[in-house]
Amino acid sequence: MTRPTVAWYVHHHGSGHLGRLRAVAPHLDAEVVALSTLPEPAGLPAHVDWVRLERDDEPDPGTGRSPADADPAAGGLLHWAPLLHPGHRGRLARIARELDTRGAAAVVVDVSVEVTVLARLLGVPPVLVAQPGVRDDEPHALGLRAAARVLAPWPADVVPAPHLDAVRDRVVFTGGISRFDGREVPAGERHGVLVLGGRGGSGVTAEHLDAAARVTPGHRWTALGAGGTWTDDPWHALASAGTVVSYAGQNSVADLAVAGARAVVVPQDRPFDEQAVTARALGRAGLAVVEPAWPEPARWPEVLERAEALEPDWSVWGTSGAAARAAEAIADVARGRGAW
Repeated sequence: MTRPTVAWYVHHHGSGHLGRLRAVAPHLDAEVVALSTLPEPAGLPAHVDWVRLERDDEPDPGTGRSPADADPAAGGLLHWAPLLHPGHRGRLARIARELDTRGAAAVVVDVSVEVTVLARLLGVPPVLVAQPGVRDDEPHALGLRAAARVLAPWPADVVPAPHLDAVRDRVVFTGGISRFDGREVPAGERHGVLVLGGRGGSGVTAEHLDAAARVTPGHRWTALGAGGTWTDDPWHALASAGTVVSYAGQNSVADLAVAGARAVVVPQDRPFDEQAVTARALGRAGLAVVEPAWPEPARWPEVLERAEALEPDWSVWGTSGAAARAAEAIADVARGRGAW
């Protein structure tokens, strides 16, 4: 039997959307065509093809007009559809061509209301990756209603998501999706403080880290991202650290869970309070010490002391098998099982 083709839209902001593709694709019994503004990353599975899309967030090269000045929200109906922008028109046209010529049986959208609606208008069932936060606006409601299936990569009973209530019969709560699921945790005692940054932007600098390290001389501080070096595979550092200081992105939290880390979580400013909502849920569940902003230097000894006293039960985050559950839900839609 010929395997179905699944298109996968990967948003370019940060590293989390691409991280989910990397985690789920090895489990997905389908040919995959990834569609993204990002350049093709190295190390993708052989069954994943990459199509690079035009940008739609830069000034029109012909007129110099910013897309932000071209009614991108369509009066509040959408999030981003700037009028008469060649990049925006070109990327949606390319997506439509790829879905048509490849005979896509489903489209994973991570994330875009506009791509979700485009796929539905073309008659290709969208599988929308949901995000936590305060998402009670009209565009989010439109995207959710247009989706054939909704993947929520967090545990249903830990993170509140009232915006999903209207489509709850289509939601699959997979648990946290981490590319490190199944990795062996290094033996031995954990030491030091690891600051684990991301690529979505933050206000944490090398000066912040130096100040924190000076007031905690008994701890060795290391940073990956967030004012430090970057590595594509931080697993050993993550699983060996005594305390991990992290943001509250979905991939970051899932990685903390797989590593069984004692963590200080500092949510970053993101649209729709995504990280703030996630961080508060972690605090309520006793999974991490949550600081609403980067602590002043004098507070770090007390913050680390609280983190070291944690006994977090990360099993509640449901990371074991989460990527495989997501892949199965996508495959069900691609095979026409329960897609409508």
